[in-house]
Amino acid sequence: MRLVDAIGTEHVPVVQEEARIVCLVPSITELLCDLGLAARLVGRTGFCIHPAEAVASIPKVGGTKDVNIEKIRRLAPTHLVVNIDENNKPDVDALAAFIPHVVVTHPLGPRDNLALYRLLGGVFGAEEQAEILCEAFEREYAALEAISKGAPGTMLYCIWKDPWMTVSHDTYIANMMALAGWRAWTPTSDARYPRFEWSDRLVSEIDRVLLSTEPYRFTEEHADALERQIGKPVDLVDGEMMSWYGSRAIRGLRYLREMMVLMEAGKMGGSIAYRDPHLGQD
Repeated sequence: MRLVDAIGTEHVPVVQEEARIVCLVPSITELLCDLGLAARLVGRTGFCIHPAEAVASIPKVGGTKDVNIEKIRRLAPTHLVVNIDENNKPDVDALAAFIPHVVVTHPLGPRDNLALYRLLGGVFGAEEQAEILCEAFEREYAALEAISKGAPGTMLYCIWKDPWMTVSHDTYIANMMALAGWRAWTPTSDARYPRFEWSDRLVSEIDRVLLSTEPYRFTEEHADALERQIGKPVDLVDGEMMSWYGSRAIRGLRYLREMMVLMEAGKMGGSIAYRDPHLGQD
């Protein structure tokens, strides 16, 4: 198969032992480790925290949007893995001046993970493990599709406060919500992550609020206070499970399915956050 990334660049497979990878995308750092490529990673961001044991010895090169270019230069990578949403183009352009291969990613929906697994598995000689991940993804996707979705609802998914921010309809998070039959409320805006202000009209247009644990660290206290303020159900949800693509998306599908079951049974509400004890363990 042709190994084409999100901006149409075609990549050729590399001898795995010759790859020196810097990854600036937390969820993809985890994916590369799950593809068996941890030993090939020579740089990561400070937000690349999974799997903890594997990444502990990999040098940090800054954040997703404030990378240390000179430190990366000294690491002499052969490949850079980035994401259109998460990384700044000027940084990527500067790095591309001395890194031979830049792999650009941009998953917009859960099923885009299949191509992501195969792209990175193909480039770095991990095709067999990529297919194992694809099979696991398809099983969880089928299990999610098989359950009743109940009545559709309009959800306001909050990723930040001061200012309040949500997600647009073309984001990975909104497409995850769509798998559950939930419509993502969003203001009229061209922004992918638009700001909004609370109003009586907004509250009348939504059925429920989902407060994400990342990037803003919403807590149960935030959920309790907001529910008292607006008089609608407010739930705390695991942001990694809803927004991380890569290998964590497999567990994310299971998380979403179990959350749907709890919501349908009326067991979610207020500040009750669903966290599957089997998920998110490194």
